[in-house]
Amino acid sequence: MVLEPAQALALAQFVKRVRWTEVRQNAVGDDEADLMMDAMRELAKALAEAGYAPR
Repeated sequence: MVLEPAQALALAQFVKRVRWTEVRQNAVGDDEADLMMDAMRELAKALAEAGYAPR
């Protein structure tokens, strides 16, 4: 899958801004929310390595 540059930057901005409480509202429980946040941190890292690191 390939994202357009604008999509990648928008996703990086979203990942940067979303907080645990917002994720928790969409998770079954705290454990799932923690896993989601871990995945989002990995996604943010991958985006940054690809050159999409929001300030």
